[in-house]
Amino acid sequence: MTLRVLVAPSGYKECLEADRVADAIAVGVVRAMPDARVTTLPLVDGGEGFAQAMAVATGGRTERLGVTGPVGQPVEAVLGWLGGDATRTAVVEMAQAAGLRLVPSDARDPMKTTTRGVGELVGAALDRGADRILVGCGDSGTNDGGAGMAQALGVKLLDADGRDIRPGCEGLADLVSVDIGGRDPRLDTVRIEAICNITNVLCGPRGVARVFGPQKGASPDIVERMVAALDTYAAALETAFQIDVRQMPGGGASGGLGTGLRVLLGAELRSRYDVVLPYFDLDRRLAEADLVFTAEGGIDLQTPNGKIPVEVARRAKLLGLPVFALAGAVGDPARIVYEHGVDAFFSTAMRPCPMEMAMAEAETQLALGAENVMRTVLAGRAMPRG
Repeated sequence: MTLRVLVAPSGYKECLEADRVADAIAVGVVRAMPDARVTTLPLVDGGEGFAQAMAVATGGRTERLGVTGPVGQPVEAVLGWLGGDATRTAVVEMAQAAGLRLVPSDARDPMKTTTRGVGELVGAALDRGADRILVGCGDSGTNDGGAGMAQALGVKLLDADGRDIRPGCEGLADLVSVDIGGRDPRLDTVRIEAICNITNVLCGPRGVARVFGPQKGASPDIVERMVAALDTYAAALETAFQIDVRQMPGGGASGGLGTGLRVLLGAELRSRYDVVLPYFDLDRRLAEADLVFTAEGGIDLQTPNGKIPVEVARRAKLLGLPVFALAGAVGDPARIVYEHGVDAFFSTAMRPCPMEMAMAEAETQLALGAENVMRTVLAGRAMPRG
């Protein structure tokens, strides 16, 4: 019987986009089982590759624009457009303008990085006549609560002297008042949907600075400064709009970008999989499979908190399918994913080596990892039935 294998991974952050991960796994599957029928379905969750993947999935298009990068330098970013009946729906990928991969390793200070380029992408979509804008929140290198984005669209964030606050999270520490009188009026007539992990919140013990700040280069001292700055931000927004954003579901997405989108731009915060997965028809593809591979750059304690491998596994388990997960790195306690539908996970790092080498060899190691899994499956099928 021909085995039907679905390969539905996310990308490896700062290393490989999801399509290349999927292709590498498919190579390994076929090496072990040449007659397998392999379907690749690279998935995105709003982070890296979101705009391109959404355009491809719908027969749409992309264009490249120059915007302000997270450390203030110009960068080239992709703006996507859906196809079909939604040609006026723009897709903004925050990682294109403010992603961690755009922050040089020696400049990773999330007190200073800005989301201004995200606002410039939103403005470009408005210039081109968008009536709906999907903003993918993920893989950010920022922690400014969306302040830079809002400023690029005419929102005034002012200090005690009535001056514009500085860029980045450090500027939020000086925030006293918010003025939306000069905000781009076109924002009142466009529908904006923030595609985010709604489990992320702005403040508190599980606030975005504490959970994700260290990943963006923050020392313990900087984390505490970010916590204080975001508390000041939340207080200013509550004064201006009578809304408590501290524990708002999704408000912590992308370094607090979710909060800025919701409160300052009027966006709707939506669970990313409710919006994204219907475009990729994941459930139908699962129904046509016998075995599932998924993957991400690292499997660890955060994986069950809205990451693609667990979402794929959860849906696959509704159909009784076995699920194997591959990862470049496995953290502690990765075994928690067993409780969420993953049957087995494997690191594709075959030997200790520097991160740069591991990333350079990622495709080769993914193919080898998938081949080894499939050879194990074949061995299991060959075992005598007692």
